[in-house]
This record gives sequence, structure tokens and C-alpha cells, in this order.
Amino acid sequence: MNVLVVGGGAREHVMGSVICKNAEVKMFSVMKNINPGIADLAESFLVEDECKIDSVVEYAKSVGIDLAFIGPEAPLQVGLADALSKAGIGVCAPCRDAAQIETDKQFMRELCEEFEIDGRLGFGVFEDEQSAKAFMESLGGEVAIKPIGLTGGKGVQVSGDHFEGVSGGLKYVSRVLSEGIGGANKVLIEEKAVGEEFTVMGMSDGKNVVCFPAVQDHKRLLPDDKGPNTGGMGSYSCSNGLLPFLSVEEYDEGVRILHQIVAALSKRGCAYVGPIYGQFMATASGVKLIEINARFGDPENMNVLSLLRSDFVGLGVAALSGSLKGFSVEFESKATVLKYVVPEGYGVKSMVGIRIVVDEQAIKKTGALLYYASVNESEEPGVVLTTSSRSLAIVGVGDDIDQAEKMCEDALGFVKSDHIFVRHDIGTKELVNRRVLHMKELRGL
Repeated sequence: MNVLVVGGGAREHVMGSVICKNAEVKMFSVMKNINPGIADLAESFLVEDECKIDSVVEYAKSVGIDLAFIGPEAPLQVGLADALSKAGIGVCAPCRDAAQIETDKQFMRELCEEFEIDGRLGFGVFEDEQSAKAFMESLGGEVAIKPIGLTGGKGVQVSGDHFEGVSGGLKYVSRVLSEGIGGANKVLIEEKAVGEEFTVMGMSDGKNVVCFPAVQDHKRLLPDDKGPNTGGMGSYSCSNGLLPFLSVEEYDEGVRILHQIVAALSKRGCAYVGPIYGQFMATASGVKLIEINARFGDPENMNVLSLLRSDFVGLGVAALSGSLKGFSVEFESKATVLKYVVPEGYGVKSMVGIRIVVDEQAIKKTGALLYYASVNESEEPGVVLTTSSRSLAIVGVGDDIDQAEKMCEDALGFVKSDHIFVRHDIGTKELVNRRVLHMKELRGL
């Protein structure tokens, strides 16, 4: 079987890694720049913008692709899954209409209202500042402000974290409306949810969803959750599939919401097939739905797919054929801690073309896993060059979070550059305990 992975980041590197565990599969790739990890795995690859539909489809046909996985969200928005399917290629990714669950935040919130999906937050969509101001005032300024469309995970601003009060929020609203951030001159404003965020990912066949262990991402650039939002600086998972602050009931509620979303889309006539990602907030008043993504999370999928025992290609085939009901997906009972290496200035203005020396063999000896992200190959062996985005991820694996975090840190010692940055606090006992105490306080324990 010939399998295509569209995308050239660390999310796609780990997907390629688990695909290649199946000896009967040949993996192919389309990516914007040459990810050395993916290049080593691929039978062949095309260097191309993943949103150039005609080029991707032509390449897929030329190498005889049987099944395609699409990593990033932007190709979904322009209808790559639809085009591949029309060309007779099996696609384990949602069509453009179903992908609106991520690409159009207004669509997502209105779908939830129409079908009375659990965990809903109060919201409004606005095209003028005065209406937006009145809505924020009605919520006492305790809001989250979101551009309607895609912003690479960097567009959300939350009161108390990114701005203070209605006047502070109105400044960002004005920017979104005037600059068309997210591709539209309108803005979605939601009531602020207070608690701890967690992610549940899975695979859908249009009716059924098979879900993966919970993960917690860290969006903020700097230690102690300071600084601007990013695409994600790192994440961790636990050996029991939960998180230190997360109950079985809360995890199950997240899973139930994903099932409700898939059922609602089916009733809308756009069956959702492929990876799905739910970001939730555990609060004192139950689980709240923050967002749905129409693909695997980055970095969260590296935590869970690194532990996958089941055949990933078989999972994709089952999703595509509508046969996920009763499908068993197995993961190692291990904890993981992932930390991203990013170029200096990332989140503001990245330093591009910086050399990073990566000792792959030394990293392997620590037991940690290395996934390349947005880098360019260098003519020097063991050296990659930074782009404006995240560079590489190290995943530590252990019996508990402490063990995984230590392995991750040991491996990071074999990544050398004068101009890189890592959030070293991710997965540390101090930060994890802070999450636990926060939830205890909210629950009045």
C-alpha cells in the first residue's frame, strides 16, 4: 500500500514514523520544505506548498497513492481532501465542509447551539466595535476573543492573560476587525472559561470515534505560562491515559462531546472522516468546549502516537471504510513529556537560518524520541537550519511524568545552538503540581 502524508512538520514526522512501522506500506510525502526526518522515511517526496491542490493531486496520482493523511489545517480549508477523493484516492481527512468545525469558529459555535452539544459557552459574533463592547460589558469583561478563521493557533486573546477589562479587549477587537485577522472582518467573543485545559484526540469514521489518551499542551511562549500564544511549546501525558488534575468522568465528557460533534455534522450532511481534536477546559462547573480542530494536534499527537501499539494505517483504513465501531486502539502505558526547540525570537520575530547541531545517535541512546519540525536541511551532516517556526521536538518517555521529563532534558543536551529557546518548565513537578492545586481550589477541595 502506498500512503501519502501531506505536511512537513513534527506532527507529520511522527505520523510518518508510525506509518512506516507497517512493513507492507510505502510512505510518500508532500511538504513545503525538506524535513530531514520525513525525507529519511519517505519512498519519495514533493517539495511544494501543501495548499496547491493540483500539484498535490498530480503527485499522488503519479506515485499511485492508495491512502492519504493530511496533517495541517490550511489544506483542509482549501478542499485538498475533496480533490484527492474526487481523483479516486482514499483520504483519511475531513472534507472542506466538515473541516469548517476548525476553519470557521462561528460555524463551530452555531453547530453546537443548533444541536445542543454539551459544554457550550456563551458567545457572540460581531462586525462592529460597539456591539462587541456591549457584549463584553454584559460579561464583565471576562471574555476570550477569537478571529473567525485560521491563525496558526496564535490568534486567541483571553482577559487576564492577554489584556485587562473591556477597554483592553476592545483594542484587540479593533485590530481583528480592521486587519481581517483570520481572514474575515468579524470577531467571535466567548465567555471566559476558568480551569485547566486538556486535549482529547481521536479518529472518526463519520459515525464512530475512537479516542486517544488525554494530553495537556502549553501554548504560552515563556515559563510560568507568560508571553504570547504560540502553536504550542510542549505537552505531556500520563501512563493512565488521564492527567494529574483530570478525572475519568471529565475525560469521558470530552469523549462524549466529540461523539456529539461528529453526529451533528452527519446530520448536517457532511460526515466527518479522519483525525479529530477536542480542546476542553475542566472547570468547577463541568467540562467546557474550547475548540475543535479538524486534524491531529501539534504537539499533542507526538505524545500519543509515540506510544501507539496498533497499526496506524489500519486505523485510517477503518475510518475510511466506516468500520471503527468496536475497533481497539492500544497504547503503551507510559508517560510522555515533549519540549519544542524554537529559534530565538519565536513568537515575535524568529531568527531564520540559524544552525542547530543535532546529535541524533546520542539522543537515541537516552531513549528519547526526536521529531523534526519546520527546518531546512543543511549541507553539513547533523546540522539543520531554522525557519520562522518551531524547529524540532524531543519526547521523553517514562513510567511517570518525572521520569519522562528527565529523559527529555537529557536528550535536549544534545541539541546545540547559540540562538534557540526551550520552555524547560514543561512537565516539571512544580508546574504539574500547580495545575493540580489550581483544580483543587476551583473545586473547593
